[in-house]
Formats: sequence, structure tokens, C-alpha cells
Amino acid sequence: MFRNMKRKRYTGTKRSLLLLVLICSLLFTACSSKNEPNAAEGANGGTSEKPVTLKIEVFDRGNSPAGYTITDNYWTKWIGENFGKPNNIDVKYVPVPRSEEVEKLNVLMASGSDVPDIVFTYDPNTFNRYAKQGGLTDLGPLLDEHGPNLKQFLGEDVLSYGQFEGTQYAIPAKRSNLGKYASFIRKDWLDKLSLPVPQTTDELYETLKAFKEKDPGELGGQVIPLGMTIASAQYEPLIWSFIKSVSEEERYTLTQQLGSNDYPILLPGFKDALQFMNKLYNEGLISKDFGLDKDKKKLGEDISNGKVGFFSEDDINIYYENGSYDLLQKNVKGAEIAAVDVYTNDEGKHAKPKYAPNGLYIMIPKSSERAVEAIKYLDWMASGDNLFTIQNGIEGENYTLVDDIPVAVENQTEEALNRMYNAGDMAIISNGKQLGSLEKNLKARALQMPKQFHEQVAVAQQIANADTIDPVLMDRPIEAQTKYATTLLDKFNEIIVKMTMAKPDQFESIYETMIKDYMASGGQAILDERTEVYKEMQSK
Repeated sequence: MFRNMKRKRYTGTKRSLLLLVLICSLLFTACSSKNEPNAAEGANGGTSEKPVTLKIEVFDRGNSPAGYTITDNYWTKWIGENFGKPNNIDVKYVPVPRSEEVEKLNVLMASGSDVPDIVFTYDPNTFNRYAKQGGLTDLGPLLDEHGPNLKQFLGEDVLSYGQFEGTQYAIPAKRSNLGKYASFIRKDWLDKLSLPVPQTTDELYETLKAFKEKDPGELGGQVIPLGMTIASAQYEPLIWSFIKSVSEEERYTLTQQLGSNDYPILLPGFKDALQFMNKLYNEGLISKDFGLDKDKKKLGEDISNGKVGFFSEDDINIYYENGSYDLLQKNVKGAEIAAVDVYTNDEGKHAKPKYAPNGLYIMIPKSSERAVEAIKYLDWMASGDNLFTIQNGIEGENYTLVDDIPVAVENQTEEALNRMYNAGDMAIISNGKQLGSLEKNLKARALQMPKQFHEQVAVAQQIANADTIDPVLMDRPIEAQTKYATTLLDKFNEIIVKMTMAKPDQFESIYETMIKDYMASGGQAILDERTEVYKEMQSK
């Protein structure tokens, strides 16, 4: 009994000593913390661990205003303060020239260690190639854990465009507007000739002839009835309006995707479109050297100088301040352009392509050690007012709210204007302003333009969204497209130019030769694979 009592008293004493040591230790720590930060905390209560670095690609368009660079500007600093600092992340930007984005990205991806943690491209074939080669991170689990706001913002339809063989290898940016193209005509020329606005392709042809023969702009032989380039915005509305109605199978198998666009080179009606372009060219109704105008610079100059009677373009491109319409009005007194929907297909519709719901393919290379931080960054952008702020700037300085629509402040200060020069390229999860509905998105888009064009922009946007042709989405990537797209796109453009400029009596022979060469250079391989994939889709 005595032994047991002694053991208990000894144990109790030991416990008392341990408790006393613990209390002293806590008191010492508490007292010390008043003077020095804890080893795991900084002086401001944040972690003192060295920030991790998140590298993000950014398009460099060579347009940074004085005092700014593409890697050091208002938004890089704002993102650093509002996302980077609270998350102990040092956000760095890696510039890529916009005009060389695929070539530069290929170099970065091949480097391994120097590639940014977030990269992107508009080209689906480039995305598919990286995914197939195993160069991209599987984003599905990361999205589930760290991207709830991002998933909700994008939705399943948009996210599906970032999947390769069922795995989420890209975060597609969400487009705010799917309309692409409108056409435009010199309304003052029509009025001078007492002509109505043409409603069909045939009526347009007669109008173009009248522009050439009667020269309402008094240009002394320099008139260009129809402005054309080798850029898709000029030729696609014309070509697609000639494409015949086809079955679902023909639509899936005969379409060829070269880059981000669908090309109708094998669809019935394509040859008819080229014959119409050939007729226009040989009658002097189309831009003479359009095949050399890849960047649309010459067309823009011709429109601004009052030489062009009719043309097609991205729906709002002509309306920007100091854009081609603004300059036209300054150069030619009384000049007026009207947005029109003229090209008509075999169903009487003004058929024209529209965008897929995705824009950029945002990817995280497999070599990245910051995939979690990358998804957190994209999720942060989709959270709260962050995207809205980047896209619109500061209320009162860059915009005011009118019926919940951000309207640009007139006569903004130089500081306010410079703030927004690269906002669109920083808001990578969205192509265009997102305000919750197409109606609001289009209204906001129109209100970006100079006030005198607001009503006309609304008409052009309505045209761009009417009678649109959906892009074709196959169940899995077409490997032959990835392999041959660059070569075939060059050949497609060559076909457009040479067939348009051919002598009428040589049209058939040149067409046969060029299509044969196109098919032998990869076109047949694409056709065969798309046919096989379509059969797979039907058997599911």
C-alpha cells in the first residue's frame, strides 16, 4: 500500500513539473512574439516563406504606351497586389509576340524549363498536338479541387472544347459573342445613283457593276466596287453563301478544319463560289492585288480613302475611333456606310460562319510545378468582380454604369486610357466582356465605339448573329488535321487567289490541278479520318 501511494505521489510530481515547464514555455513564446515575428509568419501576419513564382504567357502587340511595358503595367501590378500577395505568389509575365504566337509557343514548349506555367493558343490543332504528345497537365482533378468558380463561369459546353480523348487538358476561354461577320456598303453611293440596298447576291452583282461604270465617288477609274483580301473576314461570307444544303454526314466528313476555322473546300458549292469570284475579278469588280493583302492594311487604306463600294469584315472592326469608317468620314465629305446582309444561299438565308463558344485554349505544361497555383489564378479571375474590373477598369475614370452596362467615360485622362491598353489580353478566361447575357454583352460592345456609331454597330452585330453556321465539333481530334493543317491552309489560300485571278477559259483545268494537289498533300487523309470518326460517332 505504501509503495502504491509513493508511486502515485511521484507520478503527480512529475506531471506538475512537466506542466510548469509547458506554462513557462508558452509564456516565453507569448512574450517573445510581441517583439519578433514567429518563424512561420511575417511582420504583417502573412507567411514569411519565400513566395513561389507563377509564370504566365501574355500577348505582346508592341503597343505599350510610354512608361509601361507588357510585363510591367497597371494590370500586372493590380493582379500582383490582389491575387499574388494574398496567396504568397510572385506573378511573372512572359511576353509572346501576337503575330508569332504559335511559333514562339512551340519554342517555349520545347525548352521545358523556360516554358511558362500558363500558356495559350487560339489554334485547336496546336492544342491537340501538345495533348497527344503528353506535354500537358490533366486539369480535371485540379478544376474539381481548386476551380469551382471557374467551372461555373465556363460551363460544360465551353469546357468540352478543352478535352482531348476525354481528358481536360485545356481551359477554354469563354466567348461573349459568337457572331463574326457583317457586310458594308457605301450608302451615299447608292443614294447618288438612286439604287436600293441590294438584298441578294444577284442584286449585289448589279450594284457592283453600277459602281464601276458610273463611278459615284468620282474617283477617275480608281473605284474598287468590292474590297477583298486573303483574310477570312473578307472571303468567308461570300464563299459560305454558295455552299449547298448537305446532310449531317456530309457536313461532318467533307468539312476540313485548318487552324481555328472550318473550311468548305470539299463541300458542294465551293467551286461555284470561286467561279463567282473569278467573274468579279475578270470584270474589274474586285480588289486587283487582294492576294497580297494578308493583314488587310491595303483594304483599310482603300476604305478610308473612299475607294471601296462594298466589303465584308469582322462586325465592329470599321467603327473604332480612328478606324476605317472614322477616317473615311474625315477624308470624304458626306461619306456614309451602311451594314447590310446580302450574300444569299440556296435556302434564301444569309449564311455565314460563327465562332465556337471557346476562344483561347489555356494550358498548363506537364513540366510545370505550379499547376495548383495556375488553376487558383484562373479561378480567382472568375471570382467576384475581378474579371469585370480587369475588363472595364475603374468606375468614374474608365466607365460609368448605365442600366448595369459599363459605358466608357468620354475624354478619359491619359492615365485612364493607358491603364486599359492591354486589359483584353490580361482577362484571358474571356474573349469579350461578360455581363451575364448576350443582349448585355452586345450592348456593352457597341458602347465601346464612338457615340456616332452606336446604332450602326447594333445593326452590324445583329447581322453577324443572323443565319449563322455552327462549327463542326468531332468526338475526338483529327490527327491528320493537326499534321497537315499549316500546309493545307497555305494551299487553300493559294487556291482562292489563283482561281479568282485565272483566265475564264483556264478555270476548269487549274481548279482540277489544284484540288488534286490539295488532296494529295493531306486533304484526302483528313477526309478519310473524319469519315472514320463520324462512323464511330454513329455507332455509340
